[in-house]
Amino acid sequence: MDFISDLLNIVVNSSAFFALLLLVPLFYLWKFLFSPFTKIYKPNETIAGKVVLITGASSGIGEALAYEYARRGARLALVARRVDRLRAVLDKALRLGAPDAIMIPADVSEIQDARRFVDKTIDHFGQLDHLVNNAGINQVKFFEEFSDDFSNLAPLMDINFWGSVYATRFALPHLRKSRGKIVAISSLSGWCSLPKLSFYSASKAAMISFFESLRAEFGSDIGITIVTPGPVKSEMIDPKTWPVESAERCAEAIVKSTCRGDFYLIEPSWFRIGVWLNWFFPGLLGWLSHFKMPNDTVAKRNN
Repeated sequence: MDFISDLLNIVVNSSAFFALLLLVPLFYLWKFLFSPFTKIYKPNETIAGKVVLITGASSGIGEALAYEYARRGARLALVARRVDRLRAVLDKALRLGAPDAIMIPADVSEIQDARRFVDKTIDHFGQLDHLVNNAGINQVKFFEEFSDDFSNLAPLMDINFWGSVYATRFALPHLRKSRGKIVAISSLSGWCSLPKLSFYSASKAAMISFFESLRAEFGSDIGITIVTPGPVKSEMIDPKTWPVESAERCAEAIVKSTCRGDFYLIEPSWFRIGVWLNWFFPGLLGWLSHFKMPNDTVAKRNN
């Protein structure tokens, strides 16, 4: 059996390598040549009058998505914990063109809250067409700087990952009925991990894997667009550290991509280079990130 396994290792790996060497350039050439025609002729979903539930809608990308959907005439259910902030977003969304909108103060990490905000959406609108799992938090810290009690990290996974799981579970029968869509707002950190983002990256990678699995389970019944934003202006990103994209531009790209039925969206698109580097040159980004850390920080980490 070991001989057969060794033989397969040689044959399959070498065959796959040469096949990819030929097919990958052809695939991207095809995408480059035909993507303009696909965007023109591929029918986009019309979302005027449809019902969209957005978590984490009180700021950042979630807030910008509320406004973008509102401009397109969608009816909105906006979920977040900060009531005053959420009310301001609701009022602006109505002014921008949403024919109807409700706000539901809730904590996505609480399973009963997730059940409640989905039920309230259905009670008010009678349907659900898009679920936008956007709520998320960040924690920027070196692993060795955390105390031995990791219980304070539970909210990171509870909100970033389990919050999406809960909302999806309760929204599922309604999305099946409408043949709706799920938008999973993950992060580029889910593909390319960087220093000081170990737990955040883990939560976002879990989110990507979860929704990829659901896509395989649901088939064409429910569309799933996995969004991995790079640096986008929000409460979690310092614009002095990164060249950031506006939340408004990111939200416009997300809604367009969702309406096209895309499987994935990396926004801004120039950040695809990070994913490609991670795929084809494993370890390079990690080495560069470590190399760019201040000398005293590296010394401290290594002692």
